[in-house]
Amino acid sequence: MAKTVESYWNDLRETRAWRSIFRGAPGAGNLHSALAVQQNVFLHLASVKMRRKSLAFSATWYLGTLTLATFMILVGTGVLLMLYYHPSVPQAYADMKDLEFVVSAGLFLRNLHRWSAHAMVLLVFAHMFKVFYRGAYRPPREFNWVIGVILLLVTLFLSYTGYLLPWDQLAFWAITVGSNLISAVPLLGQKIRFLMLGGNTVNANALLRFYVLHCVILPFAAILFIAIHFWRIRKDGGLHTGIGDSAKESHG
Repeated sequence: MAKTVESYWNDLRETRAWRSIFRGAPGAGNLHSALAVQQNVFLHLASVKMRRKSLAFSATWYLGTLTLATFMILVGTGVLLMLYYHPSVPQAYADMKDLEFVVSAGLFLRNLHRWSAHAMVLLVFAHMFKVFYRGAYRPPREFNWVIGVILLLVTLFLSYTGYLLPWDQLAFWAITVGSNLISAVPLLGQKIRFLMLGGNTVNANALLRFYVLHCVILPFAAILFIAIHFWRIRKDGGLHTGIGDSAKESHG
């Protein structure tokens, strides 16, 4: 009798190679499902079980999930854009024109990245307002609220640093105005501006620094804090779903 796909799958999970990578015996029970989540480097950030009402649309409007989805789109499109981009003057502007007129689907790729960035900023603000309105920042979730504020700042910094990379007139003068505003900060303003631009004017040094911030430092910071954010949701008892949760937490 010919084996089915399911039987081949079960045989694979019984092999020594599979067992050496994925701990826990295979099975369909609750214990096996819990072990599969707890022992997976990605899945262990989420809860093994959750309340059904926390999955309802009205609980979160899926704003956190949509924000994560836009971030993943930005990472994917950003990696593809890096293949055609040089962070140098004046090559950066020429690369943008090549993406627009020469590279196949280059204009679509760039616009998808740009509009996903706008959507992510909007969704992060909406997510923060939703959490604040529902009181999900209260104990024991106050630390995760701080993590969310940090993620909001990282999102804004990602948008700001990416603004200079096209190296056109709009980007140049937008960063010039923004850096001049920073220099007006008492005591440390001039030093922060010099550190940000790598000089006293918006030039090749500034473009390179913004590129490193936008493509390396800030994305890795976002990934780190997103992981902490999901982990804290699990440790704080799951998603906040309403007034009933607040009453239980206050008595607990």
